[in-house]
Amino acid sequence: MDALIKAENISVRLGGQSILWDISMSVVPGEIVTIVGPNGSGKTTLLRALTGAVPLSGGAVKKRDDLRIGYAPQRLTLDSTMPITVDRFLSLAGKTTQDERRAALAGVDIESLETVQLAALSGGQFQRALLARAILRRPNLLALDEPTQGLDQPATVGFYRLIERVREQTGCGVLMVSHDLHVVMSASDRVLCVNGHICCEGTPTVVSEAPEYRAMFGTGTAGALALYQHHHDHSHTDP
Repeated sequence: MDALIKAENISVRLGGQSILWDISMSVVPGEIVTIVGPNGSGKTTLLRALTGAVPLSGGAVKKRDDLRIGYAPQRLTLDSTMPITVDRFLSLAGKTTQDERRAALAGVDIESLETVQLAALSGGQFQRALLARAILRRPNLLALDEPTQGLDQPATVGFYRLIERVREQTGCGVLMVSHDLHVVMSASDRVLCVNGHICCEGTPTVVSEAPEYRAMFGTGTAGALALYQHHHDHSHTDP
């Protein structure tokens, strides 16, 4: 199956400093790929480089001709006094119908919040609104930057289950940056452990046993995989 997006030996320099180097990776339809790494490792820069928001200093990113990216940022700062409903917020993403916006909200289980003020949402509800905005235009690749930042553990687990459900319903690929090692490893098909370059990659089980991963995060993280069980009962290759 053709990759939705593919990086070939990409490098990024910002402010004269080398942030990423010699990174090659890809995402295919129906696959959840998660980028993990310590603070300052270049995780968000890699996501932004792949989506075209950060210029490359070397290598190339190849995108499938029909690629449509739905992006949810790490942070979105809004004036809490601004009167804007959830539906109005979604409408700012581009020309859409109310039925399309309602379907997106239903897809992330917050259809009842359509007329609620954005400032009144809880952290988990706001993250779901961001996800609804990302899937509104029916992307075939979701790019999510720390989508559960600030959520407690139950909300985090629920959000990752929601992402898996969206993937199963739409067949989209998911490329996600996360710091939630205790949950995200088993919510992924493939994990990239990044610290300027790709230190190790593979299935969650393979990565959790890799010396490079354990050196970064400690041996205790492997036991946390039981907190979330990813059920993988499909193939990512053509039948």
